[in-house]
Amino acid sequence: MKIIVTGSLGNISKPLTERLVSRGHTVCVVSSNAKKRDAIENLGAMPAIGSIADVAFLTDTFKGADAVYAMIPLNFTEPDLGEYLRRMAKNYAQALKQAGTKRVVVMSGWAADLTRSENVEDVFDGLTTSLTIMRPASFYTNFYQSIDLIKGKGVIGKFLTLRYSGLWALLTGKTGLLMGNYGGDDRIVFVSPKDIADAVAEELTLNPQKTTIRYVGSEEMTCNEAAKIIGTAVGKPWLKWVLLSDKEMLQGLKMAKVPEKLAETLVEMQAAMHSGKTLENFHRSQPKMGKVKLADFAEEFAGVYYKK
Repeated sequence: MKIIVTGSLGNISKPLTERLVSRGHTVCVVSSNAKKRDAIENLGAMPAIGSIADVAFLTDTFKGADAVYAMIPLNFTEPDLGEYLRRMAKNYAQALKQAGTKRVVVMSGWAADLTRSENVEDVFDGLTTSLTIMRPASFYTNFYQSIDLIKGKGVIGKFLTLRYSGLWALLTGKTGLLMGNYGGDDRIVFVSPKDIADAVAEELTLNPQKTTIRYVGSEEMTCNEAAKIIGTAVGKPWLKWVLLSDKEMLQGLKMAKVPEKLAETLVEMQAAMHSGKTLENFHRSQPKMGKVKLADFAEEFAGVYYKK
């Protein structure tokens, strides 16, 4: 099969490309970064250098392909994340329609149907194609964004430790934490990008006659259980995950100078996870769990943590 992979060589697209190439498929990887050309070719794939904002480029790239994996990279420099996601989704839909693509696998998220601004799945409703929507759970790789919080360095780190863990923790050097408007004993499904890549690779070779939705997860646990696994890997077994209110989370994001609409979207996404509705939907679909456990990822995380 000739398969188009978007997302450059990201956390999902790189292992996905490796799997597809190893199985004998002809793979073309879309990237906006011309410097990735050699790396793509070294994987045995063909590079297509251009932007997903360019419908003509996407259409030309998709023509003649048996299947397309379509994902929209999150862009946190966009002041309105929802508007950006919808605009890019419309570009994909238009290009897929014009190219006459027969099989499409679209990357979404497990809270998409519960979050107004994030949900762009309806953009693809009008396509006369075999369509699968992927709804992966909370990525293991999201922990990389919290390295500074986990380290608990500086005045802010000491202040947060004092506020949420107490004076004794500060005096004994037990700094660092995780936080969000989901956390504590909330039960969450976490997922490895490698397991997502396996699921997408499988879906690309299928041809369901109606639109399907596939949830993907690797391991379910509470946020505090996850914090202990990550913390133990970096020498902080006391690490905990503080649950903030929606208001506190929004205030924190605004203090960090996150654009207002983006901050509201992030709070809405995390609130859906705290509500338990994402977990209910996940369990209702009864997906098979992936192979990569959080303890496996924690070893990789520790390597990055100690280099920063």
